[in-house]
Amino acid sequence: MEYASAKIGDKKTTKKIYYREKLKPHEKVSLWISRLIIWAVIAIMMFPVAWVVGASMASGDAFFSGSIFPQHMTFQNYIDVLKKTNFLLWVKNSMILSIGVATIQLFLTATSAYAFSRMKFVGRKNGLKTLLIMQMFPTFMALPAIFGIMAKLNLLDNLYALMLVMAGSSAFSIWLLKGYIDSLPKELDEAALVDGATHWQIFVKIILPLAIPMLVVIFLFSFMGVYSEFILSSAVLKSPENYTIALGLQRFIQNQFSAHWTQFAAASVMASLPLVILFMVLQRYLQAGLAAGAVKG
Repeated sequence: MEYASAKIGDKKTTKKIYYREKLKPHEKVSLWISRLIIWAVIAIMMFPVAWVVGASMASGDAFFSGSIFPQHMTFQNYIDVLKKTNFLLWVKNSMILSIGVATIQLFLTATSAYAFSRMKFVGRKNGLKTLLIMQMFPTFMALPAIFGIMAKLNLLDNLYALMLVMAGSSAFSIWLLKGYIDSLPKELDEAALVDGATHWQIFVKIILPLAIPMLVVIFLFSFMGVYSEFILSSAVLKSPENYTIALGLQRFIQNQFSAHWTQFAAASVMASLPLVILFMVLQRYLQAGLAAGAVKG
């Protein structure tokens, strides 16, 4: 839908005339098919979420019931999780780990991407190739080596040592941000160099402000990956006071004789709230960053 503006007489009045562009029959059919597919995909994606929310408000320990939402809803599962478990401690540990790793990765990614994009140095090309090759191997392949090194250094069961280990896996983010910085005009750097600016000043005052949308995307992806990580955390963290939310949730269903599925569902719903809130707060930057990455990266 578009509109045209016009002045009526001598009065400063603007009239908006709306008109619809006529679609051809096959275009209308294609448009409705696209809408139906989108709504179908949304319904499929929301069905598991609705089922978990319904199970979290059911009585007993059974996850499956005759309907998505039980006839008699109760919030007792939420109360039991908060009172009878260390759920808040697990969330606190996960937030500390996720924010710490995401912040360190963001700094390492931004500085590395700027260096690869704007500077010329020995090993630059091979370094980029090495980062690309590293993406071929899953992270858990390095688990024995990481565990052995941390055991030798007596760093097992240390939340902050795990933070430093997990902060090193930012190769993909470096490539992503480098592609974005490559799209920024180099004339901005050259003008700043003529005015006497250093590379650090260019990086902080020019590149970073322009790359905020992509930096938000990288921070969010790093945060999400660490918040739900289980394999490395389960191998390194052993004390209950150091459990993350993923390790804590696993305790609800660790064997078939003590599985509390409804409490697990309630804890899962509450554990997802930080991610939902973070998405809502950063949504404006997230949309701009993903669009910029798709076009420029």
